[in-house]
Amino acid sequence: MQSPETFPAFADEARLQLHHNGRLRHLLTLKGLDRELLTELLDAAQQFVTPTGSIAARRDSLRGRTIANLFFEPSTRTRASFDLAGKRLAADVLNLDVNTSSRKKGESILDTIYTLQAMHVDVMVVRDASTGVPAYIAQHVEDHVSILNAGESDISHPTQGLLDLLTIRQRFSGFSGLAVAIVGDIAHSRVARSAVHGLHTMGVQDIRLVSPSAFAPGKDEMTFATVTDELDVGLRNANVVMALRIQRERIADLEGILDVEDYSANYGISAARLALAADDVIVMHPGPMNRGIEIESTLADSAQSVITQQVSNGVAVRMAVLEHVLSTLAGR
Repeated sequence: MQSPETFPAFADEARLQLHHNGRLRHLLTLKGLDRELLTELLDAAQQFVTPTGSIAARRDSLRGRTIANLFFEPSTRTRASFDLAGKRLAADVLNLDVNTSSRKKGESILDTIYTLQAMHVDVMVVRDASTGVPAYIAQHVEDHVSILNAGESDISHPTQGLLDLLTIRQRFSGFSGLAVAIVGDIAHSRVARSAVHGLHTMGVQDIRLVSPSAFAPGKDEMTFATVTDELDVGLRNANVVMALRIQRERIADLEGILDVEDYSANYGISAARLALAADDVIVMHPGPMNRGIEIESTLADSAQSVITQQVSNGVAVRMAVLEHVLSTLAGR
């Protein structure tokens, strides 16, 4: 049996993803990106936001470009939104089916990348369960190719972080003075990591990570956030509450993990518990949701919920990122 590929860590992903002019060539992580660049991406994404029920925003800015979605891990929202984002910018979009890709037959990931490069693919959107894959690919592609991280192990999900920032900014017009509580499986969540780095960069000083001890982040991680196992403490006067599901597919040993009933009783977000939060609180969830476990079903559909707004913003953010990196490669 062929040994699985390993992907060495790259020490400075923030530098790797930047062009020499300071613009993004790749998007690998939000960690290390400055506020000016994040604001530029959010402003660009906002231009693509249209009211529900109206015709979706479209441009011909990427006509003649080719985008390949390489999802080596299951996805619904992220894959669909990258697909729509590319098509709404008039690009050619190739969706690689993980179940029939040559990687399943033993082909190395770089051979897959080189094959797509030879087909004049300009952007490769990569989702993988292994740590280090996007940065590894970014180190080996030719100068005309851009790599976008669509979800990397439990490490990073930068476009999800951007769409979360955009959703929060739309409701509060900024980030100053906000208290944000992220509740659930922090330890195994790439969403939480990207959201926290983005929030910190945008100036949010009160970030609370709420979870049972088994799901708490490492002691040296996200040290600018407050970590607690008390839900009431995390929710008190919070303006933003983000619920996360338990990432069972990333947990090697489920021994000692709270069962569904205990988890819901102690960490599930309900309307009653949300009474502790600020009057203007919004409720978020990156999906997929387990209704009745990490979030009460009626709350997910309430006026306080911005969950469907997050999904809509995901397309806008990915359109903005695609335009940005391709304008960088074109020298604009």
